[in-house]
Amino acid sequence: MLLFVGAAAERPSTPATLGGERLRLAAVSFVMLFVELALIRWTAANNIHLAYLTNFVLLSSFLGIGIGFLRANRGPDLFRWTPVALAVLVAFVLVFPVKVRLEDGSLYGAFHHGAAPRWVTLGATFFLTVAVMAGIGQAVARLFVRFEPLDAYRLDILGSIAGIAAFSLLSFLELPPVAWGAIACALLALLIGRRWQTVALIAVVAMLAVESANGNDHWSPYYKVTAVYQRGPLTIPNTHVRTHGVLTISANNIPHQTAYPVNTLKRIERFYFFPYRHLRRPPNNVMIVGAGNGNDVAVALSEGAKHIDAVEIDPEIQSLGSKYHPNDPWSDPRVTRHINDGRAYIENHDKRYDLILFALPDSLTLLSGQGALRLENYLFTKQSMQTVKKRLVPGGTFAMYNYYEPFLLDRYAGTLADVFGSPPCVELGDTLAARRQAVITAGGGAGVNCRKHWRPVKVAEPTDNYPFPYLEHRTIGPLYWHTLLLLLAASVVLVVVAGGSGTARMGRYLDLAFMGAAFLLLETKNVVQFALLFGTTWFVNSLVFAGVLISVYLAVEVARHVRLPPAPVLYVLLLVSLAVAWTVPQESLLALSPAPRFLAAVAIAFAPIFLANLVFAQRFRDVAASNIAFAANLLGAIVGGTLEYLSLVSGYSFLLIVVGALYAVAFLIDALRRRSAPASIPATAP
Repeated sequence: MLLFVGAAAERPSTPATLGGERLRLAAVSFVMLFVELALIRWTAANNIHLAYLTNFVLLSSFLGIGIGFLRANRGPDLFRWTPVALAVLVAFVLVFPVKVRLEDGSLYGAFHHGAAPRWVTLGATFFLTVAVMAGIGQAVARLFVRFEPLDAYRLDILGSIAGIAAFSLLSFLELPPVAWGAIACALLALLIGRRWQTVALIAVVAMLAVESANGNDHWSPYYKVTAVYQRGPLTIPNTHVRTHGVLTISANNIPHQTAYPVNTLKRIERFYFFPYRHLRRPPNNVMIVGAGNGNDVAVALSEGAKHIDAVEIDPEIQSLGSKYHPNDPWSDPRVTRHINDGRAYIENHDKRYDLILFALPDSLTLLSGQGALRLENYLFTKQSMQTVKKRLVPGGTFAMYNYYEPFLLDRYAGTLADVFGSPPCVELGDTLAARRQAVITAGGGAGVNCRKHWRPVKVAEPTDNYPFPYLEHRTIGPLYWHTLLLLLAASVVLVVVAGGSGTARMGRYLDLAFMGAAFLLLETKNVVQFALLFGTTWFVNSLVFAGVLISVYLAVEVARHVRLPPAPVLYVLLLVSLAVAWTVPQESLLALSPAPRFLAAVAIAFAPIFLANLVFAQRFRDVAASNIAFAANLLGAIVGGTLEYLSLVSGYSFLLIVVGALYAVAFLIDALRRRSAPASIPATAP
């Protein structure tokens, strides 16, 4: 391993310097993951295009880190330019935000001027993210090559675990971006040293401080919540209705909710009251999923509900409603608040209800930096509706309302007709752009005072394996595949231009690239599986990512201290574990109580992850250039991130087949490599 010998000859290491370099490697790895998570979260809060392309920034980060690793031993020090790139990125996102108007769906930017074209905002975000992460990646790589590959990898994983723990803590505390930026910039200043770069870091913190100082903005674990409360009398736009005490809420620059007094809702939003027309008497127990600011809770109280279980996933929106809703429904003793995912609450509580409402549950955001799954998608699957039916008392009623596109209305009504055995009642209201306000009612009360039952139309039902109700057809939309193709093309160009000689040397680590693609798909599958089993909350999401990193760390430790079986044996065990995960339907675990469900889910989900990392660790331990090998793995993950969108056509279970095929290709490439290795130099020589 000439790379390590050369580094040692150039700079002899003592135990003291090695200890300092270990700590520095873990610290830079912490910064790398922390900044990546912060950028994913923060850019989506300011540009609505990224609210629906959240893995765009993730893949851009992988590309930047990969380029940084390729340039570990060549070219200028990119790390010292990271503060400048970060300052430019923050300035660009703040100067060119992308927001949407509720009235017509048009986009606008800062100061209500027209928004910059999508290709401009996405392109600039892409290149600036690559620049930021390339500098940090190079700093990690230059420390990486000073250690044995597995030793360096474990230090990187330890730093990453600390990074995700820190960012999760900030989410729990609901701290604004200035807190994220202050932590990242303080560490960057410490790692780079007292130089002129400090000015750029101060500029980053200052810009984020200005943004965070906006008293109307609140940072929940899911999005930037912008709330405006108007106390005095006002006339509601496009009506002659006068009211007072109006709370308006936007989420990630998208108009989201408005809290009105109940008397005002009776005049301008009558659909809130439609479900109660189907009840023969005031309900004893009501469940409201998507309770939000409290409009639905206030209406239920006005209709005589004796007890309400109000479920809302976002604590900040619920808190704003409890402070500012004019009817103060959250303080009523008949109301029990549950900050939880709606599907998780329905699955884990056996209480029966006279009325269950899905009240405008539209999250406007995706689950995480991975996946095309929105927070509420699992609410609308056929399996979810079957569970809802079980939670109703005999003769109980289920209702859901929102603004639906025609195909979506037919999809939901068809699912309810299938589950409840008869067509639901459909009551239509106002239009909003291409969508129509509608209340869909099913169950024992659906036939009471129903003027129009749904006329059956054949539309595919969403399922737990294919939880994409908002897609009219099983296809990858133009927005996705155009963006992904451009991202891949730009990635190839940047790797060839910026990677230099390291690009050609990646060919010997092609199997690691296939492993990277497979592992990202496997990680995505586990994120969405745990979202189904335990809820789409930020806490569950953070635990899954932490669990993945801990599994990786344990696999590395096993590889460092235990003599592993030959690679073919590990690959067979991996493929068997993937086959088991594919055979067991994820929704079947919902029948188990929480503790057995957790144990079964962990065994099924993390066994392939652990074995995959044993395979990776065994191969990575013997590489001649750890930075080139790691870059190949990261760049392969970009391909995996694009293949993830196959789930929009096939569903999530099929991803396991793709994962198995990618690992099979990696095995064949590795077998050919071993066979062609010179006989005098064993392929597994350290």
